[in-house]
Amino acid sequence: MANIEYFSHSQGVQAQTLKFVTNISSPSGIGPLKELESRIAPEALDDSAERCDAPKCHPETRVALQDDLYSWIEGEDTDNPHKMKWVTGPAGTGKTAVMGSLTERCKKNGFPVASFFFSSTGSIGRRTKTAFVTTIAHQLTQHRQDLKDAIAAAIEADTIVFKKNLYVQMETLVLAPLREIADECEVEKVHDTTTEVWTKPTRRNKDDQLEILQTLHQAVSDSSFPFRILIASRPERVFREFFNPENDAPSFAQKLDLHEDYNADADITLFLWAKFNRIRRRYNLPPSWPPPEAIEILVANASGQFIYVSTIIRFIDDSPQAPPNAQLEWILKMRTTPTSNPLRQLDLLYSHVLHSSPDPSLSVRWIYAINLLYSMYTARRLPNVPQLHALNMNLLFEKESGEAEYSLGSLHSLIQIPPSGDQATTRYAFYHKSLLDFLKNPDRCGKFAYSDVLPTPASADWWVSLAITLEKEESLWAIFREVHASDRSNSQKERFLSLVNAIKDTKESDPESQNNP
Repeated sequence: MANIEYFSHSQGVQAQTLKFVTNISSPSGIGPLKELESRIAPEALDDSAERCDAPKCHPETRVALQDDLYSWIEGEDTDNPHKMKWVTGPAGTGKTAVMGSLTERCKKNGFPVASFFFSSTGSIGRRTKTAFVTTIAHQLTQHRQDLKDAIAAAIEADTIVFKKNLYVQMETLVLAPLREIADECEVEKVHDTTTEVWTKPTRRNKDDQLEILQTLHQAVSDSSFPFRILIASRPERVFREFFNPENDAPSFAQKLDLHEDYNADADITLFLWAKFNRIRRRYNLPPSWPPPEAIEILVANASGQFIYVSTIIRFIDDSPQAPPNAQLEWILKMRTTPTSNPLRQLDLLYSHVLHSSPDPSLSVRWIYAINLLYSMYTARRLPNVPQLHALNMNLLFEKESGEAEYSLGSLHSLIQIPPSGDQATTRYAFYHKSLLDFLKNPDRCGKFAYSDVLPTPASADWWVSLAITLEKEESLWAIFREVHASDRSNSQKERFLSLVNAIKDTKESDPESQNNP
């Protein structure tokens, strides 16, 4: 007998008391489900180890926004029948934090959640579309046995489905199994949280983004699909065009702009007071610190960007250069001319923090080099290269012992720098991709731009700069062989050479790289 009450929150499907018999002659789906599991991107899950430091909303902040989204997920908003919603906003407005907190809330309250958090700086599974549908399907198998059986049967019936496009995968692994169990009983509502964090405006990435969006549209257009789909991304062109009101987007999706539709000033004020109170107690500062007018200035400068105030808090709390009250004074003294650019204050903050380094240009070159090698390592899956943990990166880039701390030690507010005891197992990481966006745009970063930080060949750190000239179509392994011939330690030379050979082998076997050196 089907338990109709189990599906009390469902919408759009009529259910009656049903009787059905299922005959199972062997354990269901052991083989196919193992195959499915091997095809997912576990790092893209909301609770993956890779996302252990992912931002969440500070307590009591973004309450109205989260409540509105949660009500939509629950289906209480009868005036808004859309199955899909696009949450957008500029870099630093808190999209990832909202999605993470909302997913956690749904799970806590018993809503099955299927999530996929893309990241342009994460592992390969989070950077590409390949495992998108399989990861969603795998999560669905965790919530209902009959759906699990249906998905397993679908894989057995089409063993090469994983080699097919996303449209076919969605039909085979998600929609068809849902129709099958919908014929027997009503399907409970599932919240599908998809956070898109794509960058690099290459043709390939734009096509991948569009294919994912079209696949999700395919899903919500199916009458048997009972889920709500929540997509969060920056307002990049492919998303703007897909959700353009002049198209048919309003019929299936609704746009929510964090920057325009919600005033974040009150939440940012609450966040700042909570963080400053903690700093005040930690450093035994007077109760009058910080003055209320300082909070007002920071809130105004933030322009709705949580990344701005988060970076300020890290800069004030972790900086070894000066006590917190002095650091706050420096921040408040930054002046800018009136501008309509909402990133202006964030740019000034990034410039200010970089200038706190004893050698800002060298620090920026380290940032460029770290990001480049991480990107190459992730994109090419270099199997013969030691993991690029912080210690290995130091061996690659340090001209002399201690240079990493010298170059990056004052940038803790921008970069996650592992403690010395953890550097053999932990990577460097950037707190927010907006730092890399800032450094890639000469109009924003000025003298920190790529072309302006390269020293002459006579400079002592010439090789550090050479390590990033792959962007100028230089041969990375030739560069590293040149370094290998220099006066470096044997351990450094061995790591240089292993990286060189692995990249060379991978590049020569990759047809795409022949046209894109």
